[in-house]
Amino acid sequence: MIKIGLVSVSDRASQGVYQDEGIPSLKAWLVKTITTPVEFVEVLIPDTQSEIEATLIRLVDDENCSLVLTTGGTGPAIRDVTPEATLAVGTKEMPGFGEQMRQISLYYVPTAILSRQVAVIRNQALIVNLPGRPKAIEETLGGVRGENNEVIVHGIFSAIPYCLDLIGAPFIETDEFICKAFRPKKK
Repeated sequence: MIKIGLVSVSDRASQGVYQDEGIPSLKAWLVKTITTPVEFVEVLIPDTQSEIEATLIRLVDDENCSLVLTTGGTGPAIRDVTPEATLAVGTKEMPGFGEQMRQISLYYVPTAILSRQVAVIRNQALIVNLPGRPKAIEETLGGVRGENNEVIVHGIFSAIPYCLDLIGAPFIETDEFICKAFRPKKK
């Protein structure tokens, strides 16, 4: 079994001004995609760097989450500090995840260049910042598909299971129709 932390970063949703859509969207996609047993730890917090850092540390170090996915707080606005908090708690930066998320989003909107998502390794866990909008979450995780469901641009989740293998996290498998987990062929 893998334990996955889901963190939604939003001042207004954490204050009850509106209902969070990030975690429900993220969880729904993961439930339909991951075929191995999963336990989720869900957290809704405001855009405060110290609170984001403390939450990420707690999820990895105390809750033993092997994968932590955040949503929200990755734009250029003054209160958007999720990338800074993520980089502060990581031991290795994984720049390819952010690059690929922006590549996927550019397929849909020119403002994707304003996104600042990052990914890091902390201990034996992968932490990835995702966009805040439900549609963008699904697109970045699953990628761009053509009319016949063929992959045009790979989503980031296709690389996550192998990344987890490499850092010693639990093995996960996916529904190949939704998102095929890529692992190199063994020699």
